[in-house]
Amino acid sequence: MTVRAVEVPLLWMPYALRVNPHLPALHEESESWARAMGMLEDRHRPSPAHPAIWSRSKFHAMTVDQLTAWTLPDASLAALRLNHRFNIWALAWDDYFASAFKQTGDLPGARAFTARLHAFLHSERSRPPEPTNAVERGIADLQQQLFPPRLTHWRGEFNRALARYIDAGVEELANSLSGRIPHLIDYAPFRRESFAAYTAPYSVELATGARIPEPIRHSRTVRALLDAFMDFMGLANDIASYEREVHEEKDVNNLVLVVGTSLGISLHDAVPAALHLVNARLRDFEHLRRSELPPLVRRAGLDHDERAELEAWLRGACGFLSGLHAWYTGAPRYASADLSFRE
Repeated sequence: MTVRAVEVPLLWMPYALRVNPHLPALHEESESWARAMGMLEDRHRPSPAHPAIWSRSKFHAMTVDQLTAWTLPDASLAALRLNHRFNIWALAWDDYFASAFKQTGDLPGARAFTARLHAFLHSERSRPPEPTNAVERGIADLQQQLFPPRLTHWRGEFNRALARYIDAGVEELANSLSGRIPHLIDYAPFRRESFAAYTAPYSVELATGARIPEPIRHSRTVRALLDAFMDFMGLANDIASYEREVHEEKDVNNLVLVVGTSLGISLHDAVPAALHLVNARLRDFEHLRRSELPPLVRRAGLDHDERAELEAWLRGACGFLSGLHAWYTGAPRYASADLSFRE
């Protein structure tokens, strides 16, 4: 087996990286919540019956505090802390699911684990079960924090997004066990679910305090803009995670494989094709933001405050994308993503 470098276009990013000034404070407390939930090893209180998801060195190598501060540059410290915990939980679920079920091929176990997680996403009127592992403890704790008064309208939509996220993990495992590589036409909307991308507008609203104004929220233009926003997140992650997911985890749910199989081209050609597709989705977002939103705003008759709120949300969305791009291209979690292919 040989490894040959592929000449590829750069992952395009037109927005400058901005860093939240509260990053140092976030770094200082980065371990505390993860350790309290049982995600991070505690050398003073080891628990062989419930091993932690991460060692201390592996946890810090993920630089989740940087991810949070890079994607939410305008957030208050309180909002930053809250989103930081959600980011930690999402990565904990991902790594736990990979080690417990993807690496073992345990589809029945994955389904049972996912069914229990659903019980933590029910309405506040129902009582969740007692958590039995770090992932359950994390989501149970977050359910008490994620919906402060100004974000209570997000409870149902956010939890539906989380339900789709964890369900997609089971579907990904089933695909890998059967060797079924998804088709390109189906993959982009599925990736929005498997990346928890439907929670990202919440994160932007949490950070900026701004919402997309109601008169245009459900318009075709805004739906298209949000789709492009979410597509960049998950599909760019596939490029950064290609080496780890495909060659280490033997996962078939990756844009590079999807493009190669759907278009009938070699992996050598699929890497640049996938990158072009990711860049095209970001260009779609930028076109909609600059060219199609302004006339929509005029037609809808948005007032000064509504326009200011929309601009604040869009600035937050651009910051979110630039922060993800910086994390994908610079974080140690993706250090092995050399965009090589094997044949």
